[in-house]
Amino acid sequence: MMLVDTSIWINYFNGIESKETDLLDISLIDGSVIIGDIIVMEILQGFRSDKDYNKAKKSLSTLEQYEMFGNNMVFKCANNYRALKKRGITIRKTADVIIASFCIDNKIPLLFSDRDFMPFVKHLNLLSVLNETEEKQSSARAEKSEF
Repeated sequence: MMLVDTSIWINYFNGIESKETDLLDISLIDGSVIIGDIIVMEILQGFRSDKDYNKAKKSLSTLEQYEMFGNNMVFKCANNYRALKKRGITIRKTADVIIASFCIDNKIPLLFSDRDFMPFVKHLNLLSVLNETEEKQSSARAEKSEF
Protein backbone atom coordinates (compact mmCIF):
# COMPACT_ATOMS: atom_id res chain seq x y z
CA MET A 1 0.00 0.00 0.00
CA MET A 2 1.24 3.49 -0.81
CA LEU A 3 0.01 7.08 -0.86
CA VAL A 4 0.79 9.26 -3.88
CA ASP A 5 1.47 12.98 -3.57
CA THR A 6 -0.57 15.50 -5.54
CA SER A 7 2.25 16.52 -7.88
CA ILE A 8 2.57 12.94 -9.16
CA TRP A 9 -1.18 12.74 -9.75
CA ILE A 10 -1.12 16.04 -11.65
CA ASN A 11 1.65 14.75 -13.89
CA TYR A 12 -0.23 11.47 -14.32
CA PHE A 13 -3.46 13.22 -15.40
CA ASN A 14 -1.46 15.46 -17.74
CA GLY A 15 0.14 12.43 -19.42
CA ILE A 16 3.67 13.26 -18.26
CA GLU A 17 5.83 10.14 -18.16
CA SER A 18 8.35 9.68 -15.38
CA LYS A 19 9.48 6.89 -13.09
CA GLU A 20 6.92 8.15 -10.55
CA THR A 21 3.96 8.18 -12.97
CA ASP A 22 5.01 4.81 -14.37
CA LEU A 23 5.05 3.39 -10.86
CA LEU A 24 1.66 4.98 -10.14
CA ASP A 25 0.22 3.38 -13.26
CA ILE A 26 1.50 -0.07 -12.27
CA SER A 27 0.33 0.38 -8.68
CA LEU A 28 -3.16 1.41 -9.75
CA ILE A 29 -3.43 -1.83 -11.72
CA ASP A 30 -2.29 -3.96 -8.78
CA GLY A 31 -4.55 -2.06 -6.33
CA SER A 32 -1.86 -0.82 -3.96
CA VAL A 33 -2.70 2.90 -4.13
CA ILE A 34 -4.64 4.74 -1.44
CA ILE A 35 -5.49 8.43 -1.40
CA GLY A 36 -6.14 11.12 1.17
CA ASP A 37 -8.91 13.69 1.25
CA ILE A 38 -6.49 16.63 1.05
CA ILE A 39 -4.82 15.13 -2.02
CA VAL A 40 -8.20 14.59 -3.72
CA MET A 41 -9.08 18.23 -3.04
CA GLU A 42 -5.74 19.50 -4.39
CA ILE A 43 -6.08 17.40 -7.56
CA LEU A 44 -9.69 18.30 -8.30
CA GLN A 45 -9.34 22.03 -7.69
CA GLY A 46 -6.80 22.19 -10.52
CA PHE A 47 -9.12 21.02 -13.31
CA ARG A 48 -10.47 23.75 -15.57
CA SER A 49 -12.94 21.77 -17.65
CA ASP A 50 -15.99 20.16 -16.07
CA LYS A 51 -15.51 17.08 -18.25
CA ASP A 52 -11.94 16.47 -16.98
CA TYR A 53 -12.99 17.29 -13.41
CA ASN A 54 -15.84 14.77 -13.48
CA LYS A 55 -13.69 12.08 -15.10
CA ALA A 56 -10.94 12.52 -12.47
CA LYS A 57 -13.48 12.65 -9.64
CA LYS A 58 -14.98 9.36 -10.81
CA SER A 59 -11.55 7.71 -11.14
CA LEU A 60 -10.31 8.93 -7.75
CA SER A 61 -13.50 7.85 -5.99
CA THR A 62 -12.65 4.21 -6.73
CA LEU A 63 -9.59 4.41 -4.46
CA GLU A 64 -9.59 3.75 -0.74
CA GLN A 65 -9.73 7.25 0.77
CA TYR A 66 -8.47 8.40 4.17
CA GLU A 67 -9.17 11.49 6.25
CA MET A 68 -5.72 12.97 6.70
CA PHE A 69 -6.25 15.92 9.02
CA GLY A 70 -8.55 15.15 11.90
CA ASN A 71 -8.21 16.34 15.49
CA ASN A 72 -5.63 13.67 16.30
CA MET A 73 -3.26 14.94 13.57
CA VAL A 74 -3.21 18.63 14.52
CA PHE A 75 -0.51 18.32 17.19
CA LYS A 76 1.48 15.71 15.26
CA CYS A 77 1.67 18.02 12.24
CA ALA A 78 2.64 21.00 14.38
CA ASN A 79 5.30 18.94 16.16
CA ASN A 80 6.77 17.68 12.88
CA TYR A 81 6.86 21.18 11.40
CA ARG A 82 8.54 22.52 14.55
CA ALA A 83 11.07 19.66 14.63
CA LEU A 84 12.19 20.53 11.12
CA LYS A 85 12.11 24.28 11.81
CA LYS A 86 14.49 23.71 14.76
CA ARG A 87 16.89 22.15 12.25
CA GLY A 88 16.62 25.26 10.07
CA ILE A 89 14.26 23.63 7.57
CA THR A 90 11.06 25.43 6.58
CA ILE A 91 8.42 23.45 4.73
CA ARG A 92 6.69 25.70 2.20
CA LYS A 93 3.22 24.12 2.09
CA THR A 94 1.02 23.15 5.02
CA ALA A 95 -0.55 20.40 2.90
CA ASP A 96 2.89 18.76 2.59
CA VAL A 97 3.27 18.77 6.38
CA ILE A 98 -0.13 17.11 6.72
CA ILE A 99 0.56 14.50 4.03
CA ALA A 100 4.01 13.62 5.40
CA SER A 101 2.78 13.51 9.01
CA PHE A 102 -0.15 11.27 8.06
CA CYS A 103 2.21 8.86 6.30
CA ILE A 104 4.70 8.88 9.18
CA ASP A 105 1.97 8.29 11.77
CA ASN A 106 0.42 5.43 9.78
CA LYS A 107 3.72 4.01 8.44
CA ILE A 108 2.50 4.38 4.85
CA PRO A 109 5.14 4.86 2.13
CA LEU A 110 4.74 8.04 0.06
CA LEU A 111 5.41 8.35 -3.67
CA PHE A 112 6.61 11.90 -4.29
CA SER A 113 8.91 14.05 -6.35
CA ASP A 114 8.56 17.27 -4.33
CA ARG A 115 11.81 18.13 -2.52
CA ASP A 116 9.90 19.38 0.54
CA PHE A 117 9.33 15.76 1.56
CA MET A 118 13.03 14.91 1.76
CA PRO A 119 13.55 16.43 5.25
CA PHE A 120 10.70 14.25 6.49
CA VAL A 121 12.51 11.21 5.06
CA LYS A 122 15.89 12.25 6.45
CA HIS A 123 14.86 13.44 9.92
CA LEU A 124 11.39 12.07 10.74
CA ASN A 125 11.33 8.58 9.21
CA LEU A 126 8.92 9.20 6.33
CA LEU A 127 8.99 6.12 4.11
CA SER A 128 9.73 6.95 0.47
CA VAL A 129 8.32 4.53 -2.10
CA LEU A 130 11.16 5.19 -4.53
CA ASN A 131 13.85 4.71 -1.87
CA GLU A 132 12.28 1.38 -0.94
CA THR A 133 11.91 0.35 -4.60
CA GLU A 134 15.50 1.30 -5.41
CA GLU A 135 16.79 -0.56 -2.31
CA LYS A 136 14.86 -3.70 -3.30
CA GLN A 137 16.20 -3.50 -6.85
CA SER A 138 19.77 -3.06 -5.55
CA SER A 139 19.38 -6.05 -3.23
CA ALA A 140 18.00 -8.17 -6.07
CA ARG A 141 20.92 -7.18 -8.32
CA ALA A 142 23.40 -7.99 -5.55
CA GLU A 143 21.82 -11.41 -4.98
CA LYS A 144 21.92 -12.20 -8.70
CA SER A 145 25.58 -11.23 -8.95
CA GLU A 146 26.47 -13.70 -6.18
CA PHE A 147 25.40 -16.66 -8.33
